[in-house]
Amino acid sequence: MAALQKVRNAGPLVVGALFLGLVGFIATDWTRVVEVFSMSSHNTVSTINGKDIDLQDYNNMVDEYTSVIKASNGLTNLSDEQMQSIRDQVWQNLVETELIASEANELGLTVTDKELQQILIKGEHPMLQQTMFTNQQGKFDYTMLKQTMDQCNEIMNSPESSADLIEQAQSLIQWWSFMEKNLRNTILAQKYQSLLAACIISNPVAAQQNFDARTNEKTLLMAALPYSSIMDSEIEVTDKDLKAKYNEYKNQFEVLVETRDIKYIDIAVKASKEDEAELNEQMNEYAQQLKDGAAPAKIIREARSLVDYSTLPISRNALPTDIANQVDTMNVGQQVGPYYNSADNTMNIVRLISTQTLPDSVQYRVIGIPGMDMTLAEKSADSIMNAIKAGTPFDTIAKKYNQSGEKVWMTSAQYEGMSIDDTNKKFIQAISTATAGSLQKVVLDGQSVIVLNVLETRNPIKKFDVAVIKTAVEFSKQTYDKAFSNFSSFLAGKDAEAIDTLAAKSGYRILERDNLSSAEHTIGGVSNTRDALRWIFNEDTKVGDVSPLYECGNNDHLMCVVLTGITPKGYLSWKQEDVKRYLTDEVIKDKKAKLLQDKLAAAKSVAEAAKLSGAVSDTLSNVTFAYPVFVRMVGQMEPVLSGISSADEKGTFKTAVRGNGAVYAYEVLAADKQDTKFDEKAESDMLTQNYLRYINGFQNDLYRKANVEDRRYIFY
Repeated sequence: MAALQKVRNAGPLVVGALFLGLVGFIATDWTRVVEVFSMSSHNTVSTINGKDIDLQDYNNMVDEYTSVIKASNGLTNLSDEQMQSIRDQVWQNLVETELIASEANELGLTVTDKELQQILIKGEHPMLQQTMFTNQQGKFDYTMLKQTMDQCNEIMNSPESSADLIEQAQSLIQWWSFMEKNLRNTILAQKYQSLLAACIISNPVAAQQNFDARTNEKTLLMAALPYSSIMDSEIEVTDKDLKAKYNEYKNQFEVLVETRDIKYIDIAVKASKEDEAELNEQMNEYAQQLKDGAAPAKIIREARSLVDYSTLPISRNALPTDIANQVDTMNVGQQVGPYYNSADNTMNIVRLISTQTLPDSVQYRVIGIPGMDMTLAEKSADSIMNAIKAGTPFDTIAKKYNQSGEKVWMTSAQYEGMSIDDTNKKFIQAISTATAGSLQKVVLDGQSVIVLNVLETRNPIKKFDVAVIKTAVEFSKQTYDKAFSNFSSFLAGKDAEAIDTLAAKSGYRILERDNLSSAEHTIGGVSNTRDALRWIFNEDTKVGDVSPLYECGNNDHLMCVVLTGITPKGYLSWKQEDVKRYLTDEVIKDKKAKLLQDKLAAAKSVAEAAKLSGAVSDTLSNVTFAYPVFVRMVGQMEPVLSGISSADEKGTFKTAVRGNGAVYAYEVLAADKQDTKFDEKAESDMLTQNYLRYINGFQNDLYRKANVEDRRYIFY
């Protein structure tokens, strides 16, 4: 069944289509759909617009998407990281869908079955172009979809269908159901956006103003006193100043998610000197065995090397970077090691057995000889070779054996680093060592006989027969138990203050992390810290509490956490470090601006202003209202100069104008207009597009209104 096979063949394309449906709606920037901490019922994973999302329902969505990903890519298992990514994508899609659906329901917007059917028949929606149901012109083919779904249903209902065929049909039906559901959600979102966009229109007056803002240009002679001309240390900043500035900028500090601040100790357990000595002894034994001529494959397998032995010569690209750099400098027969590589924490032994110069790419074609009798197969191969040498076209003979005889390229990257059996080894060797234009018979270990024609070889490179033992320097169970025992003893009976005071003396480093969200999946980049995250965001955990000792990572990390702060959903405190730093910078800028404005206020001309201590001057050309001018001498964009000067006539002088990076005095040297014809429609269209970008943050308003609560951290 071609359509079913196409599911696997088009795996990456299918995933791309699914991604379109999951991550948002066309022409929408959902970059600030954030997760929020909450405590609800034990079986509720989320609440959106007062609607509880049951854990089982959410898991069903995750399972649905997971099965689609597996079927599309021919996978049986997914890693923890892949599963977490799937859960995040499903969550984001769920939130976006619910936000739009709630608004659409109030407005009476729907996507009917008939409407969806018409969209499928028409086949022009962008999401449809990403599916497997496309014709040779790359357009969606509704007939192909319908025929495939009908065939799948027949397979599902037929008692004669094999289990494998039923599974494939079921996967395809599930895949299309998923796509159709996401298509419906996307269309509904587009309707809502279209309705919103229709409320944003321009007018002739605004169009003329927009045109004037772009085409009326000024040339300014300016002098500036940069804020950097006053040292920060010369400015006094009080709490009263900071509070006043905070009230002025308070909306900038709104947060849609509760976050928590922590201090933590993360111990990465490492091999002890005893562990290293034991490993070094083993590696010395392996090194001696290699020197004594032991079979490399056997020794490398016994050493459980991270780099397998290749029975075929390989290029440096197939080796780890440190090993590749090593063999580049070695002579045949030379052995290096054991030596330690800090980049990947491994002990290494390298023995260069031989080198060859072989092509990196080879073009070839083959004819396989059928039959169980190898003697007859070899005779047939000899006859084929004689016929080809006599002038019979290769592909003509191939067709007689029901083969295409097509030309194929083989590159080193296609087989290097893979496990290769003896048959494939012999085949690759024959291709790699043959000269261009050669014709030969290759007997593959009593299994088959082929006639091989090598047509072209390219890019000859140096290849290595090299034995590599690369072994991770790992800690022993005794070392881990000792680290666990020591850390447990240190934590025993200590409160947050004692840990903070005594950690360094005991050899532990305290790390800090502010604004940790429950939607994050790790602490400090350490994997498997879910239990610690659950403790941090548990409603019973109070500021100052000390967590239990957690075993994290790949059983190679020990962690303890202290909760140091809780920032509730709403507004950040002015005392928070990042906020206070920002406010301090703004207050300093305000006070510097006032001092410099007082200093510049008496200037009667740009020339007079330019003589002041610390002043810089320049001529600014093509200054328009529409675009902030960049002042090179100050290193800042200064929209205030663009805005104020737009209303000035030639010869106007102004001073003590506060900007982003300096206080300015300027004179308008010229007022010109670009030689451009006014086009009301073009200007109106430009304004409309700008307006649409301005309202692109409407999702945040929907999010606030929906009071989204996210409890996924409890379950995953």
